[in-house]
Amino acid sequence: MPTSLIRKEIDEALLAFVDRQRPGLLAISDDLAPLMAALDALLGGGKRLRPAFCYWGWRAAGGGSDGGIVAAAASLELLQASALIHDDVMDSSDTRRGQPSVHRRFEALHRAQGWPGDATAFGEGTAILLGDLCLAWSGEMFETCGLDDARRRRGRAVYDLMRTEVMCGQYLDMLEGTRGEATVDTALRVVEFKSAKYTIERPLHLGAALAGADPRVTAALTGYGLPLGIAFQLRDDVLGVFGDPAETGKPAGDDLREGKRTVLVALSLERAGPAQAAALRRRLGDPALDRPGVDELRTIIEETGGLAACEAMIERYTGEAGRALASAPFPDEARDALAGLTVAATTRRT
Repeated sequence: MPTSLIRKEIDEALLAFVDRQRPGLLAISDDLAPLMAALDALLGGGKRLRPAFCYWGWRAAGGGSDGGIVAAAASLELLQASALIHDDVMDSSDTRRGQPSVHRRFEALHRAQGWPGDATAFGEGTAILLGDLCLAWSGEMFETCGLDDARRRRGRAVYDLMRTEVMCGQYLDMLEGTRGEATVDTALRVVEFKSAKYTIERPLHLGAALAGADPRVTAALTGYGLPLGIAFQLRDDVLGVFGDPAETGKPAGDDLREGKRTVLVALSLERAGPAQAAALRRRLGDPALDRPGVDELRTIIEETGGLAACEAMIERYTGEAGRALASAPFPDEARDALAGLTVAATTRRT
């Protein structure tokens, strides 16, 4: 099945699940309608990479046409929604997917209604609750996907591990930002657990487990998925500094403003002279960083060779994933689809 068609089926399954949940929330109170509107807006965007990798992990392991796999895979979008909502609160991000982040949306609602109290606290609290709701619904959608009990039982262990790892990775990311320093090795540790496993390796494993994969297939999926996941996040790091806001949906240089201790930043600091390093450390994490400030830091990252080194790492990890895929014991259809997803994950501009 072409990857584009899988996206259509994933979207349909996801939106159908949310629509089934809607009457229950609105029966509690019409005041919950803004929560659903915020979720609808967030789910309207996104690349659907995690469900796609889950589906093709299923096919790589010999899974057939059972319709339940689409709903199981689509549940990962609710897990991703939860992670994004919470991540935006922790990073004080103003936008997500080209629109106000959830906490900013509800902060604005508070102000527009003229309610008493702290609008910022209301926005953050509401976002935390909506993120929690998405996390709960991700599990519910998985459990009601239509696959039989034995298959769901095999997948549940992977699903639980995936959720644990991404939360640990998020903490490690916060920790690096708080410490104010990160080496390439510590930044790569964050990449592995916050993004690489969560975005690609574990979704592949989830699909494979649901299909009843043997250990040889699971190992081959790791050989392909983990380096590709690292390359995916390194590309995200580059876009966070050099991406076009019209395409990324986030302000220019937002990762610099948020003080992200990424591999890109660590590579730049390793190569920087004293004055360059001092300027990068001084301006990184400044919430008031303006466009000239962003341009200054971009210039430092380029002139130190940090950007070129990061691009070289992306190429190396992508090549490793490609070699693993070429020798993997997967059906041709799955191998071809995963090759297409490799390109989508590493050459994107959003």
